Amino acid sequence: MYDLHTHSLLSDGVLLPSEIARRYEDKGYKAIAITDHVDYANIESTVKAILEFTKHWPKDSSLRVLSGIELTHLPLAQFKPLAKYAREQGIKIIVAHGETLAEPVIKGTNRVALEADIDILAHPGLISDEEVKLAKKKDIFLELTSRRGHADTNPHVAERALKLGARLILDNDSHLPEDIISPAELIKVGERAGLEEKEIGRIYQDVGRFIKHKEGK
Repeated sequence: MYDLHTHSLLSDGVLLPSEIARRYEDKGYKAIAITDHVDYANIESTVKAILEFTKHWPKDSSLRVLSGIELTHLPLAQFKPLAKYAREQGIKIIVAHGETLAEPVIKGTNRVALEADIDILAHPGLISDEEVKLAKKKDIFLELTSRRGHADTNPHVAERALKLGARLILDNDSHLPEDIISPAELIKVGERAGLEEKEIGRIYQDVGRFIKHKEGK
């Protein structure tokens, strides 16, 4: 089981990265990414801190921890340069904050984010078919999330992704200790979105291969 969308006190979470990792390890997850919110104000310091943490995470741990960031509420022109900066610094997982209905996201964010060098479009709301096709073309994951509010459009995202052949991922988008749900509970998020057991199995196989690629294995 994997969760590639988590937040620490480096942005708007409340736990140290080490506390997050320990809780996920205890829940039985195999890999996570620390993906704190960034914009021009904090990207340099946050990227440095996350890379430092993942560098020193024990290699013999049962949990793999990948470096990541989430590009959040950016002016549209800033997605490409900030994604490029993060990638050049060595960040493995780049998440973009999609057009959730729960927040006032700038219209057009989904498309511009998908055109940048990202790995996951988080909670993309009522994503259009053209945007889903673009995600498929660029091998970008569309997220189904357990986070309240953002999760309201999970069925729409799942239905369009399955129909058009785009990749899906299940994430917690955790900010608080209580957000870190068990692997079984995260699977239920996929089921409530309309996924069958075999489809959820394929998602985790796909994400597992993606993580190995990011780790250079």
